[in-house]
Amino acid sequence: MTDPFLQAVALTCERDWRLLFDGLAFSLERGQMLQVSGPNGSGKTSLLRVLAGLMQPTAGEVLLDGEPLAARHADVARNLLWIGHAAGIKGLLSAEENLAWLCALQQPVSRESIWQALATVGLRGFEDVPCHTLSAGQQRRVALARLYLTAAPLWILDEPFTALDKHGVAQLEAHLAAHCEQGGVVVLTTHHSLQVRPSEFRDIALGQAA
Repeated sequence: MTDPFLQAVALTCERDWRLLFDGLAFSLERGQMLQVSGPNGSGKTSLLRVLAGLMQPTAGEVLLDGEPLAARHADVARNLLWIGHAAGIKGLLSAEENLAWLCALQQPVSRESIWQALATVGLRGFEDVPCHTLSAGQQRRVALARLYLTAAPLWILDEPFTALDKHGVAQLEAHLAAHCEQGGVVVLTTHHSLQVRPSEFRDIALGQAA
C-alpha cells in the first residue's frame, strides 16, 4: 500500500493567540483537487502556507510521499509550486524577466517557453513590458503563466482567480482540472464557484473542520 502523496496529520495552527484550526487531518492522492473554504479569518491562507512549507504549524505535521515535509527541502522546489494571493511579481521587471527569475528558483526554462506561456495566458506582445504598467488582471496572468512552465506535481494556489476576466477564469479552471486528470494535485482557496472540476474533487470547510 503506497502512502498518500500529500497528508496533513493532526494540524493545529494558532495566529496572534487565536486558534484557527485544531487536529486537522486529510490526505490527497495524485489526481485530486482540494478546495479549502471558510469565512474570512478561518485560516485558509495559513493552512496553504503550512502545506507549502512556508510556515510551521503549532502542532502536527505535513507529509509528502510519506515523509515529513520539513525533511524534504531538496524535493520541495521540484515537487511544489506555490502562488499566493498577491501576484508575487516585481513591477520594475518585464513579464519575461519575472518568469525567468521565478522559474530559476525551481528549474530554468527557455525564453521560447516563457513566450509561449505568456501567449497561452493572453499576453502575447507584453513580454518586454514592465509589469508595473500592466493591469491587475494582466499581472495575475503573468503569475499564472508559471502553471505552464513547471513540472511540479503539487500546485498550492491562494485565490488564483483574483482579478481575472471571464475568459481567464474559464481557461484557468480547465487547466487546473487537466493537471489533476494527468496525475497532478491541486490545493486552492477561492471564493469563486468552480464550474469545471476534475473527477477527484474534494472540499473542506475550515470553520467546520476545526
